[in-house]
Amino acid sequence: MSATARSSPVAHVTDAVSSLYEQALDRVLASPHRVTTAAEGKALLSSDQGAEAAAENVQKVAVLAVPVLRAMSRGARFSRVPWALVASTAISIGFTVRAGVRELQVLGSLVADRIERVTGQPADPALVKKLALELYLAPGREPDLSDRGLGLGRVVRRWLFRGVLGRETGKSATKALDAAERLDVHGLIGKWAEPPAAGLPPVPSGR
Repeated sequence: MSATARSSPVAHVTDAVSSLYEQALDRVLASPHRVTTAAEGKALLSSDQGAEAAAENVQKVAVLAVPVLRAMSRGARFSRVPWALVASTAISIGFTVRAGVRELQVLGSLVADRIERVTGQPADPALVKKLALELYLAPGREPDLSDRGLGLGRVVRRWLFRGVLGRETGKSATKALDAAERLDVHGLIGKWAEPPAAGLPPVPSGR
């Protein structure tokens, strides 16, 4: 990727979200406590218990999102949204990011618990992060492990759109928690252990 592409506003937001996601899931995996059922995860999200996304990191994402929102406001999808209103939604973006990070933490904890219960071994952090994101974005599909990258640009777009439009992310999160309980852990671990396709980086073995 060129230096120009990497210096784009979208790239800055994606990098900030990537750092936030990695830190949030690392905290979950370092904890001895796990979410053990979808019902428990939903209860945690409803109560907001344990929410701990770093405020300064969430604020950084919201600030970096402003030029992206400016560009989006000129696009067809937001052509009727006044820029003044779009700018004011930076605060809304911050709330959406905070809620989204918490949802991914709870989901990641349940995914790690499922893997550890089935295998009797600590869960591979890279696999947990990949599965949590895949379930979060598409709970109705089997997680795609063919691409080892996280592809966090997808979640960035979701949070930006939902933040601007004032839509909550909780409904998708509850579906993802239900999907996590149905994971074919052995099958997914087998796929994760397969050699990556040509041109893709190898699977990380740990943190």
